[in-house]
Formats: sequence, structure tokens, C-alpha cells
Amino acid sequence: MCGIVVTVDGDRVVQVRGDAQHPLSRGYVCPKGRALGAFHHDPRRLDTPLRRDGDGWQHQAWPDAIADVSAALRAIIDESGADAVAMYLASGSAFDTNGRRAAERFLRVIGSSQKYTATTIDTPCKPLIAELIGGWSGLTPVWDHERSDLLVLVGTNPVVSHGHSNAIPDPVRRLRDFRARGGELFVIDPRRTETAALADHHLAIRPSTDHVLLAHVVRELLAEGADTDYLAEHGAGVQALRQAVAPFDRTTVAHRCGIEAQRIDALVAAIRRHRRVSALTGTGTSMSATANLTEWMLWALHIVTGSYDQPGGMWFNPGYLMQLDKREWTPSDGRALPGPASRPELPRRFDEYPCAGLVSEIESRNIRALLVVGGNPLTALPDAARTASALRDLELLVVVDVIETDTTPLATHLWPAAGQLERADVPWLLDAYQLAVASQYTPAVVAPAQDRIPVWRMFADLGASLGVSVLPRGVDLADATDEALIARIGEGSRGGAEALFEARHGTVHSGAVFGWVTDSVLPDRRWRVAPAPLVQLLAEVERGVESEPLVLIPHRQLRKMNSQLRDVAAPGGRVDDIWVRLNPDDAAHHFVADGDMVVVHSAHGSTTGPARVDATVARGAVAVAHGWATPNVCQLTSAQHGVDALTGMVQQSGVPVTITRVVA
Repeated sequence: MCGIVVTVDGDRVVQVRGDAQHPLSRGYVCPKGRALGAFHHDPRRLDTPLRRDGDGWQHQAWPDAIADVSAALRAIIDESGADAVAMYLASGSAFDTNGRRAAERFLRVIGSSQKYTATTIDTPCKPLIAELIGGWSGLTPVWDHERSDLLVLVGTNPVVSHGHSNAIPDPVRRLRDFRARGGELFVIDPRRTETAALADHHLAIRPSTDHVLLAHVVRELLAEGADTDYLAEHGAGVQALRQAVAPFDRTTVAHRCGIEAQRIDALVAAIRRHRRVSALTGTGTSMSATANLTEWMLWALHIVTGSYDQPGGMWFNPGYLMQLDKREWTPSDGRALPGPASRPELPRRFDEYPCAGLVSEIESRNIRALLVVGGNPLTALPDAARTASALRDLELLVVVDVIETDTTPLATHLWPAAGQLERADVPWLLDAYQLAVASQYTPAVVAPAQDRIPVWRMFADLGASLGVSVLPRGVDLADATDEALIARIGEGSRGGAEALFEARHGTVHSGAVFGWVTDSVLPDRRWRVAPAPLVQLLAEVERGVESEPLVLIPHRQLRKMNSQLRDVAAPGGRVDDIWVRLNPDDAAHHFVADGDMVVVHSAHGSTTGPARVDATVARGAVAVAHGWATPNVCQLTSAQHGVDALTGMVQQSGVPVTITRVVA
């Protein structure tokens, strides 16, 4: 979502740099963006459709590839029904508007409910809390960066990640500018992250206790510092919230969180002083067992201070293309549907099943065919060995991607997708994550090489072969193009499709907008601040509090996005290193030196990697990045144990672990 300028020489990408005229990123582009040229020409790019032939691969022309997969799907659907066909959609598809829309529509029109996405891997707490408190799962609070003067970042490191459900281009400059104009920045994280180094205050919290700290803050503000007028008009369940946070007194919380009481007092005092607050979480909290509670308390903090849908706090971007503020809304009560047949106890939310149920559905033969679109399940799903075994047993595993991954060797069919520089696009799925009501149309920079085609074309042709229509009404398959599909998305948007196409450097419709959520989405214009399932969950979690000597935490990497770009760099750049990061005291206790190979054990498995003794990591935390084959965090997790009852998410942070040094 940053603007870039690409220099080409024929079909060669020579350079990628920031677009100085882009209204939001203003010339900035991160190392991941600068690596797009190297990624485009990577020798591991998928170039032609492949079909597994024994231990090797057979090249196919596209008509044969479509017919082959179509025949297999038809036979499976005729024998076992449409729900025997599943789809896994991940980050690669999130940045391909036409492809994602076509893939989801394909699954829907063939009649399958077996949809799985990366949402339930790392962040289902966010749509859950939005639905329970605000009435709709798609509410995404955005930092009011122009008016806010207090920013609290909990378990998120935007200097590296560039935001989580918030797109923050050029984060270092934005945070420095924020502080230069008098803004105050708190970072709550077990690591002294790159973002924490820029902050006024860093609270090195004990992993998985973020909800405890935030509950105390809410408790203190309800006693003094709440926006009582706002609560009276827009709060529902305030007394129940007051009772829920009552046990979180100063002494207890300081002990539980491992933070000096005076530092906690400073956070409370800052919120009282500034009156409104902008606060954001990231995967550091959203992947933990207490994710729902942390996100709940974060929302409660904003509501108690009158900071939601209000200047100086957080706003809700209606989107340039989505235009959420112009829809009719029927609030949801937040109830979940049953999970898949083999795991009915898992909750079905957001029109998808939790990824924790995918492998059991394959093992139970409920799923016979799986389409993987822009994802790498072997480094994303729990129980890595079990996942690999299940994928091998599928009758049909079609992997749609731009490059070889850890998963592609297990496929029955590989379909090569046009890459980011080979197709036109607009940021549709992430439309409401931006710091302004804005959008941009990006044309293809180079023609698709070899036999690569856009993902939407694959599913449109596959649908036609099965006798169903995948493209929007009025778009004929014979005449369909990237631009024709984008034009349909842009119809009736803020400036219309033509304005989008003509804005070479992107277009900003407006900055923050306020009031549409309060007026149109909230049930009775009130936030439900104490949903019964969360009150009950808090009581259950607090009854079972245990302190583990070492627990696993995640962290983001500057040059890698999930499992992508992990060993690709821009010219003159370098790739990210992968380490098992330990505090010096923990390393000494386990006789581990910098560079030693160590085995990380959990109750569910083990994985191996080189150790990095790192003073930025708090005692008791073991930091390992996700998305790598070695070490693979998925070998430490389980789809059967520790699965969240409200979202079906696998616990991936706060997992108790032990460390063993590998002796030569």
C-alpha cells in the first residue's frame, strides 16, 4: 500500500524505489518493497502449470491443467459433495484483489463451506471483539495520527511490521513527528523492540499478562478519569465491566506483569492527563492464549475514555472502495455456528472455519481436495508433521503461488500466478486499514513471464469448466481484464473508477472521518463493553493462573512478511537472520552461548535453531519468528490442545517451552 516507482529495461526490473508523490507514503518504501525486483526474478519463481507424475513433475498447457483439475473436482463433488473441496487463503491472496475475490466466489458458487484463511492463525481476536462489542466483525480501529497526542502500542512493532490491521508507512518518521509535536508514546512489550527504542516509555511486560495490565488501567480510569458523559450516552454494561476489573489492583498487577508499580502509575496518569488515547495491538498479543481478553480490555480502554469514533482517539475507516459508511447495518449478536464435521466444537465465525480444523477434516476424509491460494501451510498451521502427512494424503492439492514454498513439494498440481508487478491491482481487502480514506490503482509494470496468469483468470476458467460463473455480473469471460474487474469494484466509489485510474500516484478522498459507526453500526448507538462470554472467560483464566519459567513469544522481521521474502533481498541489501532469542540471564542458566544450536521443546514437539543472546528480550521469554522451516514454530503448537474456545485459534504465544543446548 506504499507508492513505488519501478524502473524497467525491457522485461527486466532494474530498480524499485519509493514514489515521492504518493500522498501517504511520500517516497518511503520498506525493504520488502525494495526487494520486489529481486523477488520477481528469483530463480524459484513458478513459470508453468505442473502436474505431479510419480516423483517428478509433468508440464501442462493451461487448457490441460484446467481440464485436469476440473475433472478431479467434478468426480469428488459428485461422490462426496461440494464440502469435500476446501480452500486455504493466506497473505499472498490478501494483496491480490481480483484473485482473492475470484477465489472466494469460486468456492461459494460450487457450494462449499470449507473456507479457511490466515485470519484464524494470528488475529481472530480482532474481528471477534469488534463483533461482540460493536456489532460487526469488520470494525477496524485506526490511529488518528493527525490529532492524537497519546499512543500506546501493545505487542506490536510497527517500525518493523508497518502496523497490524493499521497500515503505517514510513513508521520511524511518523513516530518521530508524533513525538516532536508533543505526542507521548508508550510501548508495552516483553522485548525492547525497534519501536520501543523510539518511545518515551517502555514497559517490559511478562508475556501473556497484557490483559492484566490493561484491566488495571480500565479499573483506575473508571474510578477517576473516565469520560462519564460519553459512557452514559454510548456505553452498555458499564457496571459489569467495573465488576470484572475490580480484582486488578496495583500491587497484584505489578507482581503479575513484572513491572514496577510506578511505571504502571505513569501510564494511568498519562491517560488521565491526555484524556483520550490511541492504542494498537499486534501479533505479540493476538497470538496468545489471552488474546481475546487483551483485545477486550483495549476496546474497553478506548470506550471508557471516549476515544472511539472521536477525534484524538481512534476512527473507523469506511474505505475508499468499500464505502462501509453507506451500507445498511443489522448488528450481530456474536454467536458462532458449529465447526466442521470432525471438529464441531470449533466455532465457525466470519464465514469461515478455524484453521485448527483443517487437518482433522482431511484425516476424516471430509476434505478430499484442497486449493491453497497464496499460502504456505507447513510453516503456518499447527502440528507441522501432522499437517505434512495430511497434505500428502489428499487426492488433489492445488497450490497457487508465485514461487516455490515449503508446501509446493507436496502438491499434486502447481499453478503459477502472475506476480505483483505483472498485474493491475487496487487495495480492496485492506481498503479500511489505511491512515486516510484513500486508494490507488497500480497498472502492470511488465507482462507476465512464461505461462504465468492472474489468479482471477485461473478460477474464472476453472469455474467455466465446471459450469459456474465466477466473474461479476456483466463481465464476460472472453473480454475480462484486470482493469475491467477493477472498474467494477470502483463503480460508485468515492471518486468513481475513472478517478481511480487517472490518479497516477494514488488518491486521498479525506482524512479521518467520525460518527458513522456510532450512528449506523452500534446496537442502539451503544458499545457493549462487557460481553458475557468475555466476562466468563476472564474469570476462568484468572482462576487458572500459572507462572512458567520460559514461554515462547513471536516477533516480526524487517525484510520478511510471514513466510514470504525470507531469503530474498533488494540489490545491495541482506536477508533476515533467524535466531532463537534469549535473555542473557536465561542463556546463562541453560549454559547457552551466542551462536550455539539449541532445541526448543514444548509439550507438543520440538524445533532446532541457533541461539542469539539478546538483552532486548525480557527474562522468561524465548523469541522466535514465525514462517521459517528451521526453526519451525509450528512444530511447537497443537491443533488439539490450547485451542481458543471462542475463535478456534491455536495458541502460538505464551507457550511454555524449555531450552536444551545441542552438544556436538
